[in-house]
Amino acid sequence: MSDSPVSAPTRTYSYLGPRGTFTERALAQVPEAQGQTWRPVQNLGEALDDVITGRSDAAMIAIENSIDGGVSVAQDALATVPGLRVIGEYLVPVSFDLVARRGTRLEDIRIVNAHPVAYAQSRELLDARLPGHGHIPAASNVAAAADLLDTPHADAAVAPPGITDHYDLEVLLTDIGSNKNAVTRFLLVSTTQAIPPRTGADKTSLIAELPGNESGALLTMLEQFSTRGVNMSMIESRPVGDEMGRYRFIIDAEGHILDERMAEALLGLRRSLARLTFLGSYPAADRSAITVDSRFSDSVFLEAREWLRDILGADSRG
Repeated sequence: MSDSPVSAPTRTYSYLGPRGTFTERALAQVPEAQGQTWRPVQNLGEALDDVITGRSDAAMIAIENSIDGGVSVAQDALATVPGLRVIGEYLVPVSFDLVARRGTRLEDIRIVNAHPVAYAQSRELLDARLPGHGHIPAASNVAAAADLLDTPHADAAVAPPGITDHYDLEVLLTDIGSNKNAVTRFLLVSTTQAIPPRTGADKTSLIAELPGNESGALLTMLEQFSTRGVNMSMIESRPVGDEMGRYRFIIDAEGHILDERMAEALLGLRRSLARLTFLGSYPAADRSAITVDSRFSDSVFLEAREWLRDILGADSRG
């Protein structure tokens, strides 16, 4: 019998490629992904399909941008693809450079290739430095740069910093984004049912659908959180799609499902909503401890439950 150690199986992580994307930067923050197989994919649908079919153990997806808000295609996918769980959250600062083929001068640029979101965030400076320029939309930030070497349609591209490590291009302008505090939020998604342990700095993500369009339905949903001292860090609506006026809500709430206040809120939501999908409880990216009013501590909920048991016990004893 061999005494050689058995190596742990290699795990595979899908991310929006190719090399150099912001999604790759987010995946680089995952300690468990280091030394494992990283699988670049073309789009969000392919990344999630990898997870559902078992080709990958997890996928990193962009879910929200501090300037443009929620990524609707990702929100809709989490609401409609069954079996997904969020197991981690990561933040990536967003900045852009203007790159071009070697030898290109700034005054030679007439057409800029850029992903629509990147273009919107950098247009103020581009208009100032390149008045009258045209824009060709790109499928991704990296594709915008790569296309410069494959097609002659654009003279320059808006791309992530460090893109010249992967492509033979030249940086003409750096940090061209109009908002220097721009951040994109990413989620690590898997099919595991195991919930990460609570840390005191957690988030819980949910998909909620109201039972109908009746008056007060939204207020009833919100009260499930407020009456239990649970703060929502994000709430966005998306159309369900089956008829006009029907919406689902993508919710991030501060706390973990093992927190008594969060568990009570989820039970209230489950009773009052047409559909409630638990996406996961996981450590928040900023690791900031949540401040909880003493009225909503675990001990208060546990004491109240014990109080009720005592009453019911006394009644049963006659």
